[in-house]
Amino acid sequence: MACAILFPKMEGSTSPKALRVAAISGSLRRGSANTGLIRAAKEICEESIPGMVIDHVDISDLPLLNTDMEVDGGFPPAVEAFRASVRAADCFLFASPEYNYSISGPLKNALDWGSRPPNCWADRAAAIVSASGGSGGSRSMYHIRQVGVFLDIHFINKPEVFIKAHQPPKKFDSDGNLIDPEIKEELKEMLLSLQAFALRLQGKPANSKHAA
Repeated sequence: MACAILFPKMEGSTSPKALRVAAISGSLRRGSANTGLIRAAKEICEESIPGMVIDHVDISDLPLLNTDMEVDGGFPPAVEAFRASVRAADCFLFASPEYNYSISGPLKNALDWGSRPPNCWADRAAAIVSASGGSGGSRSMYHIRQVGVFLDIHFINKPEVFIKAHQPPKKFDSDGNLIDPEIKEELKEMLLSLQAFALRLQGKPANSKHAA
């Protein structure tokens, strides 16, 4: 797989006060609506949520979990880069489809690699958004929450954003970009809730209106 940089460097403001959000798409498909949700979240933060920066962490180059690949406490380069991105984050945003009533394979693989000792996920806030079929991804979202219990990830409770991606009116264009203004507003409210909860976990002042 030709890729000069396995995982992108953190983009956006370098302000030490910025809340860094590692955003992970559970879909590897070109034109994925879930990856499009991450792009939309990034734009929303840049335009209207000061102090919050979305960093898209690409998981497409992660190998399938195999502990034989761990040598002398180290991991393959792609895994090391991914784990470094997770450790550097203040909180997480997962955008994932529902596959067969559950978590997508690529996302579960990423969660598992990040969980290898020492666990990189623990004690931080997270939010989940899903664009999928008839359920809007609700079943996969609850399975991600179950996995998060063991990983000590603290998810916001509300709002829950389930997007029935294939039902009218049209919500995404052919490239997976979010075009529905109502969903953009729902996504913004979710991001504000994540920001407030993450700051609260860090012991910093947060707007109680958007607390989890």
